[in-house]
Amino acid sequence: MRQIRQAVGNNVVDPKLLTYAEKLQYEGYLRRQETNEAIQKLAKSGTSIRQIVRQTGHSRKLVRDVLRGQRLDFFRTRPSILDSWLPWLNERWEAGSRNALALWREMRAEGFVGQRGIVAQWAQRRRLAEQAGQSGLMRTPSARVLARLMTSAQDGLGTSEAILVAVIENNVPELVAARKAIGEFQSMIRSKSAAKLDEWIELTRGSLVASFVNGVEKDLIAVRNAIISPWSNGQTEGQITRLKLIKRQMYGRAKLDLLRARVVGA
Repeated sequence: MRQIRQAVGNNVVDPKLLTYAEKLQYEGYLRRQETNEAIQKLAKSGTSIRQIVRQTGHSRKLVRDVLRGQRLDFFRTRPSILDSWLPWLNERWEAGSRNALALWREMRAEGFVGQRGIVAQWAQRRRLAEQAGQSGLMRTPSARVLARLMTSAQDGLGTSEAILVAVIENNVPELVAARKAIGEFQSMIRSKSAAKLDEWIELTRGSLVASFVNGVEKDLIAVRNAIISPWSNGQTEGQITRLKLIKRQMYGRAKLDLLRARVVGA
């Protein structure tokens, strides 16, 4: 994630595109950056940690974290309840629906529980972005959002999402290779062919999915059989889930005879 934050977080944030609350957050980020740079400058000049603490007034822990590279700070707007609605909002915006109140009402009808002000802030940011000739504020995505963007078809992405993916692909080629590796593994599962499994393991051993590859290799026989076999343990897992549900309904008070009666009679 550090490489992604560096790719997305640097030279992307334009204060003109920020709402008032985000500007306050951005100012705090700039202050932290100044603190980090001041501490690093003193350390490079040969100043000891004790002297840096005295001169700057910061705690010893903070100074040590900065010098050890454990306080890398990248500006990102906070996760919002609106995040899961962004594809829908972008689609409606591109279709010409630019009234924040009308958008909020449509979202409420579809189950959105947030306040009108959240949608109004998003609409304000979109207008500012268009005035600045940009597609929107890029912020460092969460791992979950990143996984969705990187595995989605390009045709299904909004303009700002497509630009974000392009930035990441250009700056983090290892992530593109990892996406390709996962895609190839999924293709083997869908085609029920394990002929290229050994070759796939060798080629992806040093990639970002190395831990996953190691797990596959440790249980290679089971994985190979799972790919080529028509059988599934879905029925077993479903019955286990059913038993757990029945026991929860009885607050855990389920001896074997009572549990058997409930299962048979259900």
